[in-house]
Amino acid sequence: MTPPTIKVTCSNCNLRELCMPMGLNEQQLQRIDDIVATRRKVKRGATLFRNGEAFTSLYAIRTGFFKTCVATEDGRDQVTGFQMAGEIIGLDGIVNDHHTCDAVALEDAEVCVMPFDGLEEISREVTALQSHVHKVMSREIVREHSVMLLLGSMRAEERLAAFILNLVQRLHARGFSSSELVLRMTREEIGSYLGLKLETVSRTFSKFVEEGMVEVKQRHVRILDTAALQRLVNSQHEYNK
Repeated sequence: MTPPTIKVTCSNCNLRELCMPMGLNEQQLQRIDDIVATRRKVKRGATLFRNGEAFTSLYAIRTGFFKTCVATEDGRDQVTGFQMAGEIIGLDGIVNDHHTCDAVALEDAEVCVMPFDGLEEISREVTALQSHVHKVMSREIVREHSVMLLLGSMRAEERLAAFILNLVQRLHARGFSSSELVLRMTREEIGSYLGLKLETVSRTFSKFVEEGMVEVKQRHVRILDTAALQRLVNSQHEYNK
């Protein structure tokens, strides 16, 4: 079945400042509106794109949460990232014209479909858009380097503290609380991303609760001592956004 699509205009979107460059005039916004023509709804657990699929579009997340993952040789899913509203996914497909991971919705979500051929064409006219796409790609490279640092040299407590702080920072930039968040992913998925066993993730959360750093009620996390979490992370490394 063809996924449901809805007509969209970037010029009227309240997330425009997050996924589009600032300072575009009305004519430039209209050009982008002509290309970014549709939204697609993705149900929880459904896949936006799969490893090996032909790359045709980038996707700006309007609502919801996604995870990207790859299958390991022994058949397990290795989580490679979590993406939220205002972020762009699908960049992995640019290099070889096909996707190299699966993108799975962690809750009911909606994305804006941005055909890449059209974006390239507009970028030649609207240089601010080209620069913005480059910045988005650069941010993903920086984030991947941060994850490599995280997995290569941090203890379990440092990894989880860095993860919580990074997540709440990104959510705060979207108007949410700077001290509370609802985890859209499971502890098992967090463990896959951080290179930790499920038991280690659960034990580390419990340790944070015992030490008064966080309060946890199922998937709701309230940070009680941000400074203590930051000290854990900064004891060895700085975890970049």
